[in-house]
Amino acid sequence: MAQATLTISSKNYSSWSMRGWLLCKMSGLDFSEAAVDPDHADYRQELLLLSPSVLVPRLTHGPVAVWDTLAIAEYLNETFPNSGLYPWDAAKRAHCRAISGEMHSGFYNLRSALPMNLKARHASFKIFSGARPDVDRVRTIWTECLDAYGGPFLMGDAPSVADAMFAPVCTRFRTYAVAMGPQLETYMDTILNWAPVLEWTEGALAEPDEILELEVEF
Repeated sequence: MAQATLTISSKNYSSWSMRGWLLCKMSGLDFSEAAVDPDHADYRQELLLLSPSVLVPRLTHGPVAVWDTLAIAEYLNETFPNSGLYPWDAAKRAHCRAISGEMHSGFYNLRSALPMNLKARHASFKIFSGARPDVDRVRTIWTECLDAYGGPFLMGDAPSVADAMFAPVCTRFRTYAVAMGPQLETYMDTILNWAPVLEWTEGALAEPDEILELEVEF
């Protein structure tokens, strides 16, 4: 098997790196991590502009180089078709792709208002009005999935690309004390206690604090 390297930025602050890393773990890919230089322009663009359209995370697998979290998901699904990244059922698979794509391309106000910071905890946090529709949309997506497929993950009894895409949102909602109701709090507990997320969080907590701009409350 070709050697694989995933280039990421901050484990504490980077939701896109977290998504790419979770996808690699879920696929069963044997990979090493490489951290981008904190002074590199892509690092600060991703963290401070909250943009997915930069070159981290970046998966290098033999001669293949692929960036962007959904492109990584599709590549890993093609390379490891039995890994369960997407559901086998065509309708569920389409639903999984739709909500994953929605998370990937939308929710800008949520990301701006609630920047990812695994080390922080707020007992209460005022969410500006522009982000509230994003929070409500997450509630709707999660509720529809859990009602339709029975949980504990969004697509049913096993994690999928959708859970990797929404995992950083779970961390944000816990960081900023966003109340979601019993059913969705249980889902967040499932994600935050999922072994790959615990492993990522352990690495995040061990990181030095570097990005002072992201300590600002929006």
